[in-house]
Amino acid sequence: MEITGRVTGDATVTTTKSGNKVVNFSIAINDRYKPKDADEWKQFTTYVSCSYWRSETIAASIKKGMLVEVAGRISVSAWMNAKGEPKGTLNFHVNSIKLHGKPASPALPEPADITEPIEDLPF
Repeated sequence: MEITGRVTGDATVTTTKSGNKVVNFSIAINDRYKPKDADEWKQFTTYVSCSYWRSETIAASIKKGMLVEVAGRISVSAWMNAKGEPKGTLNFHVNSIKLHGKPASPALPEPADITEPIEDLPF
């Protein structure tokens, strides 16, 4: 299975009790659909936790906002929290990672060229 999305935070490396290192990061997958009898599109985001076990050196390259394409298999974990509420997560066990460019950054607005004073400001 392949998933493409934006990284939600810089990747971290953790060490298991047995000494293995794992790279953890999360990606956001944006999607949209148009319901029947509707004129507007509905947008939604799915968040997927990812684990990469092959090499921890990639962690330095996985930064928040970066577009990544991952291939691997997905698993689901479900449990009851302390309040008795059902909870669950999706975890993607990554076999390969393709990094697509630099993290997305919002474009900075161009400074306005004000050549004359504005008299009608509300303050």
